[in-house]
Amino acid sequence: MSVTVGIVRFPGTNCDLDTLDALAELGARTVLLHSDETSLGSVDAVVIPGGFAHGDYLRTGAIARFSPIMDAVASFASAGGPIVGICNGFQVLTEAGLLPGALRPNAGLSFLCQPQQVVMASVNHALGHGLSTSEVLHIPINHFEGNYVCDRLTLQRLREKGQVVMRYVGNPNGSLDDIAGICNEMGNVVGLMPHPERATSELLGSTDGCRLLEALLEAAASTRQVVDRRSA
Repeated sequence: MSVTVGIVRFPGTNCDLDTLDALAELGARTVLLHSDETSLGSVDAVVIPGGFAHGDYLRTGAIARFSPIMDAVASFASAGGPIVGICNGFQVLTEAGLLPGALRPNAGLSFLCQPQQVVMASVNHALGHGLSTSEVLHIPINHFEGNYVCDRLTLQRLREKGQVVMRYVGNPNGSLDDIAGICNEMGNVVGLMPHPERATSELLGSTDGCRLLEALLEAAASTRQVVDRRSA
């Protein structure tokens, strides 16, 4: 059964169509959701893609969090709907309070655009189906503010509750505990800095991103009957 994934577009978003195409290639129905909308419609999952929402002119994601669409995103999350924030989308989710911690400029203040290895730290989340812990994936990164930080107690909870989704192999940006992605306690909201939509073809150097996106579609299919879309 095909699922419908909504891709949120803010002014400045630039990875929306890449994400849309990658999901469509995997058989999903896709719809673009604009930041000034107040409803998600009948979607089964939401992706907040990478890019530069509002030009990152203030603090990354700080303006996007106030967009009308984010109230619907928050309601969808509360209802158990699967949500994934990629790169800038991860930053938006932390600013919106849907994920703990924050993303700050990379160590060395360098923009990073390169292939990257990550190791799966947990699989009990919306991107974990079909994967195993300690499995290494090749997913590229493309960011300036990907240095994940949080306080000591938050880090302890993330570790204890299995909320660290993946860690960098050879930490490129200084992230605390090598963190490349995390999830909320329910596991339905996931944020990650690597770009799975850029690892969907051998021509791009890796197909490992397909596994993460396929896991999202599986999560969407398994939760579609229990998520009350009226909350969106």
